[in-house]
Amino acid sequence: MSVVGIDVGFQNCYIAVARSGGIETIANEYSDRCTPACISLASKNRTIGNAAKSQIITNFKNTVHGFKKFHGRAFDDQFVQGEKSKLPYSLHKLDNGSTGIKVRYLNEDKVFTIEQMTAMLLTKLKETSEHALKKPVVDCVISVPSFFTDVERRSLMDATQIAGLNCLRLINDTTAVALAYGIYKQDLPNPEEKPRNVVFVDIGHSSYQVSVASFNKGKLKVLATAFDPYLGGRNFDEMLVEYFCEDFKNRFKLNVKDNPRALLRLYQECEKLKKLMSANSSDLPLNIECFMNDIDSPQMYNLNPLLICIRPGTELSRDEIYAIEVVGGATRIPATKERISKFFGKDISTTLNADEAVARGCALQCAILSPAFKVREFSITDAVPFPITLRWKSPTDESVGECEVYSKNHAAPFSKVITFHKKEPFDLEAFYSSPHELPYPDSRIGRFTIQNVMPQPDGGSSKVKVKVRVNMHGIFSVSSASLIEKQKGEAEDVQMDTEPAVQNEGRPEEQVGDTDCKVQFTLTIYANKFSHAFVNIYSLHSLLQKKMIIQDKLEKERNDAKNAVEEYVYDLRDKLCGIYERYVTEDESNRLTIMLEDTENWLYEEGEDQEKEIYQDKLSELKVGALVFGSCMFITVVTFCSIYTLSYIII
Repeated sequence: MSVVGIDVGFQNCYIAVARSGGIETIANEYSDRCTPACISLASKNRTIGNAAKSQIITNFKNTVHGFKKFHGRAFDDQFVQGEKSKLPYSLHKLDNGSTGIKVRYLNEDKVFTIEQMTAMLLTKLKETSEHALKKPVVDCVISVPSFFTDVERRSLMDATQIAGLNCLRLINDTTAVALAYGIYKQDLPNPEEKPRNVVFVDIGHSSYQVSVASFNKGKLKVLATAFDPYLGGRNFDEMLVEYFCEDFKNRFKLNVKDNPRALLRLYQECEKLKKLMSANSSDLPLNIECFMNDIDSPQMYNLNPLLICIRPGTELSRDEIYAIEVVGGATRIPATKERISKFFGKDISTTLNADEAVARGCALQCAILSPAFKVREFSITDAVPFPITLRWKSPTDESVGECEVYSKNHAAPFSKVITFHKKEPFDLEAFYSSPHELPYPDSRIGRFTIQNVMPQPDGGSSKVKVKVRVNMHGIFSVSSASLIEKQKGEAEDVQMDTEPAVQNEGRPEEQVGDTDCKVQFTLTIYANKFSHAFVNIYSLHSLLQKKMIIQDKLEKERNDAKNAVEEYVYDLRDKLCGIYERYVTEDESNRLTIMLEDTENWLYEEGEDQEKEIYQDKLSELKVGALVFGSCMFITVVTFCSIYTLSYIII
């Protein structure tokens, strides 16, 4: 059974696997542990990862990147429209209003959903994992930003299904970091002692997340989370890009933003410059050869408000914080570390790998959930990032009731039982209580219809128990409902529910002994969750994904066959001028040289784009032609050896 943790970032991805020796971050085919979140589509195949990133400039209209935050969002979403102008590829409005990506693939215009694009990326990461582990990979744990809402999380789960993965858990980025930090600590306080409180700051390429976690031996609890979904390392890149755009405009009268290819090159160079500036205090040049038209070529975001946001949720003083751990590529910028350290009044800690900590935490969580690995007991309690409220109304009743079932930073996963008194089926509408805090334009989660509710035999209201849950993925659901029918009988003691029970008014209901027997019936729940995803087409998406994988495989085999011909030509030519030279006549050498030159010319002209079978036939022809030469050479060598042996005997 595979144990794999995947950190799907906005810009880069990392994979960690659990082995007998511990947790290991694995490298891809380029011996790079970092796989860019890029997908390039072309006339014959797809390239994903490092190969795709190298085509951002040359194939910019069909190379897709930076699509992670489009999960679950409508095309008309303000965030999507704001990002649209920054992207070199085209966004497209799908029939259901969601966001699609339009590219040129197999010489046809294609529109892919965000789930399909993420599935392509996950398929590549799955292949990398399988190559490292030498066995199939199905089960995994995937990281997700802590600010992702219900619909965004479900969209990502759909992508994992299309990719053929079984996601055991969606774990928040900072929670994964906290797990990677705490599980190896031997000096944590005992369960009955005061916990150790640690702040985790994760500043990635596109977002900024902070969480406070308390640790005891074998236990981790997230106390509070805060985030800015729009502040990250790319904001620093954009500041540099804006500066140089103005500079080019003033000095050379060039508007860089009118040329997508030039703008992409400038972004790449500014990103490199940012990384150099993070490690050097000296003046650094920006050099871009033939940047545009043959020309070669100080503001700081305020981090303090977000750090302040976590304090009300934790009720901790600065003195109660044991350490501040920072991860994420943007935390390497000296100014960010300085601001964080100044806010807390203590030095920050960098004991975790800034790039790989999230992936390692995901792999550890997968190992905990997997029966194939024996891991020390370590419980993880996460936090609900946004408060969730239920609203209900009967079809025949105009009154409306509300109850906040999960407050902000409430423990998760967590289930609650809510008791209603109803005579007929009714709807429960779930939504986020504080829309102004959401980084998402719609606060709706879903509508759940409790069916088959009937009045009691005496005409009174029936007691309906509804179980709601935020699961380990951070996804809300109404998991079950039951109707309790009273029947006359002997007295019976009724136990208090182990899960919190809430009445219509939102108050806990105390259950006492009753002289009636109670018969419980399971009720049907119809769930209509808010989503921009198509219904019942993920099997079709999976089929398309498999077809694209087959097409990539066929194209790879075709290229391998072509490369085999080219390799054979170069190899034989090298040997003709080397180890075979003394055994071949001039006529034979000329004949073979002409045959090799003709083949080489054919490869770069008529044979540049042929089917795999044609390359295989051409290689067979070459080998047959060289076989005669090989036989002659063998006779020459045998004759030479015989003469040499005979001379030795005579002597």
